Amino acid sequence: MRRVGARIVPILCVAPTVVLLAAAVALAQETPNPPIDAARKQAVIDDIAREFNRSYVFPETAKKVEQRLRARLASGEYESHKTAREFAQAVSKDILDVTADRHAGFTFSPETAANIRRMNSRNDEEVRQARERQAASSRFNNFAFRKAEWMAGNVGYLDFRNFLPADAAGNTATAALNFLAHCDALIIDLRQNGGGDPTMIQLISSYFFSEPTHLNDIYTRETNATENYWTLPYVPGLRMADVELYVLTSARTFSAAEEFTYNLKNLKRATIVGETTGGGAHPTDRRVVQEDFVLRVPFARSINPISKTNWEGTGVAPDVAVPAAAAFDKAYELALEKVRGRASDQITRNQIDWVLTGVRARVTPPSVAEQTLRSYAGTYGERKVTFENGALFYQRTGPKYRLVPLSSTLFGLDGMDNFRLEFLVQDGRAVEAIGLYDDGQREPSKRTM
Repeated sequence: MRRVGARIVPILCVAPTVVLLAAAVALAQETPNPPIDAARKQAVIDDIAREFNRSYVFPETAKKVEQRLRARLASGEYESHKTAREFAQAVSKDILDVTADRHAGFTFSPETAANIRRMNSRNDEEVRQARERQAASSRFNNFAFRKAEWMAGNVGYLDFRNFLPADAAGNTATAALNFLAHCDALIIDLRQNGGGDPTMIQLISSYFFSEPTHLNDIYTRETNATENYWTLPYVPGLRMADVELYVLTSARTFSAAEEFTYNLKNLKRATIVGETTGGGAHPTDRRVVQEDFVLRVPFARSINPISKTNWEGTGVAPDVAVPAAAAFDKAYELALEKVRGRASDQITRNQIDWVLTGVRARVTPPSVAEQTLRSYAGTYGERKVTFENGALFYQRTGPKYRLVPLSSTLFGLDGMDNFRLEFLVQDGRAVEAIGLYDDGQREPSKRTM
């Protein structure tokens, strides 16, 4: 987020890993890394000290940053850093060492600095063009929304990578949420979400509450003012106040994505599945230093109305801790179990059980001995099962499918969701293969060879 006067105006705040990646791409397009002399180093340190002392969220820490940088400069420890980028990297490391604030940082980035100047220009036409370029980039990336999917069992899935401002990305967010409005459960994937804007947090969160709900407060140090964020009184489309909600997290989940997660966790509105998040709770402004350098200054802090604190430095711990790569399947399993418990008829429960069996096998893959697999190979009427390269394959009259174990006797077909094969075993030998369909139909076939 960025600050304009006493009003908080958000810009994208992303995880440091994302910032570094974007910076690396930008560096290839920028001017060569220039040398930097002692006078300019002094000017840079002076500017950083002034900006931190003026705005950094903790004034005592800002003073320590100044003391560290001036001491390093005076002792000659920056003399070995002969170029602008090397110097900026050393300064940024010192800032991080003092603050332990992953939102803070310092880079040599002429193109980024130029973009900031254009966005803040007093020339209206220059600002308009800069905003149009920014909007075009956002549209090209669908405002960071990657997937809105209905899944079997009436569970929705939403994957978006940044919380872009609601005035720009609100229509896309609304379209995605309305598409999923009739689901009984919803999985929101923030494992690759690096943060962004509180107005988008506010918009999306508003769909999940029926009554006005206090989400978060943001305190700005320089103005000594606190801004409150509540759910919105109106959202386009249907609210999903009764939908079971799951949020997927990873160590890369950062900033605004953490706030969204932290808010829902404290309100007991969602189950968090995955890894502890990155730990950045300070809204941040980017400021140009000495024309070509960019300083990130965390100027405010979040204050949750329930915990009275935030996730800075600690991250948001999940309710169900699993590796990020396993979080989707685990959340899908939990969602299906919850939806099944709500189902009022056996037909619906049977449909959910079909899906749940496959998901559980992904969460906890069954181990079937090779000897057992070999024993299933054979001919069952029109059905033929072969053992090849350590796996079973199934063929009837069409293509051949690899059989994926769902249990020691039940197998799914890789690439086919509506059919499974179960072996009936007697005295250690498969005597029948039963074709199972997702509509409940069963087709037994006696073993003929």
